[in-house]
Amino acid sequence: MSQDVRFDLPFDTPVSEHLEYARARHLRWVWDMGLVRSRAGFDEYRSWDLPQAAARTYPYASAEDMVVLMNWFSLAFLFDDQFDAGRPDRADVIADVARELIATPLRPAGSTPRVVCPITVAWAQVWEHLSDGMSLTWQTRFAASWGRFLVAHCEEVDLAARGLAGTLGLDEYTVFRRRTVGIHHSIDAGERSRGFEVPARVMAHPLMERMRDLAADTIGFMNDIHSFERERRRGDGHNLIAVLHRERGCSWEEAAAEAYRMTAACLDEYLELEARVPRMCEELALDADERERVDKGVQAIQHWIGGNYEWALTSGRYAASKEGEVATAEQAGRGSVDDLLTV
Repeated sequence: MSQDVRFDLPFDTPVSEHLEYARARHLRWVWDMGLVRSRAGFDEYRSWDLPQAAARTYPYASAEDMVVLMNWFSLAFLFDDQFDAGRPDRADVIADVARELIATPLRPAGSTPRVVCPITVAWAQVWEHLSDGMSLTWQTRFAASWGRFLVAHCEEVDLAARGLAGTLGLDEYTVFRRRTVGIHHSIDAGERSRGFEVPARVMAHPLMERMRDLAADTIGFMNDIHSFERERRRGDGHNLIAVLHRERGCSWEEAAAEAYRMTAACLDEYLELEARVPRMCEELALDADERERVDKGVQAIQHWIGGNYEWALTSGRYAASKEGEVATAEQAGRGSVDDLLTV
């Protein structure tokens, strides 16, 4: 299945006018913070074009906030690529770093990391800016979603280290993927990007909970489809197509077609629920201000579904083939040229 697989999305997502301004500052920050440590690593990182992803998923952020959001994007993606299948002992190091990343939002902003490496130092700086102006309720919600994502990442790494990668059944994988894709806290950041917060009673409503889960499923499955070639090169079995191929004993083409059908079904269900949002607002007797914040919250989900999709179609991260040091790293089971877990 190729990277340019298309889906029919019923909404358009804008692109931030601050893309180029923020891109230049972000790339300088990534280099200065040691998040890339080689020319090959930097060139590969640039090819991913994460600034475009941030500009599409947070299109209304201010110029300076856009830089912060791009910086945050780099941490999640670069940390995700630090596992080396040839060195399963690194699973313990990854767990140590993940615990530090989880703890950072639970400490006073600006606290010095206890585990020091480029990613933890950068995250402490980013969180100080990302949390600024947001309520404790929002910070707690974000921290919980962020923590679940990082714990799931460690579980994924641990499975691979024990030689159990790609052993989850379809039902297990679907629930697991919802955590590893990291969408809930990413949608939360949409509130920070526009300076609002969805009312707590709306966030607790079953309709909103299900919409967010479906958005995570849709984006996670789309990502599995677009990233399939990259993950197959690395021998990564945590991919919907690979799970379907193994569990159902079908061809790769049949597995890809079923993955597409499942993704479209998640999107259709999400859209059905989105149409019920006005009824939910009436049920909760929301005032005009609260309804406006709910509308922005729904837009944040749309921006993530549409923006991430548009970015994935062209990002060099999911290119069908790689060359040089990047290809060598992927063939060895690594996702990154550079080691970011040591000082």
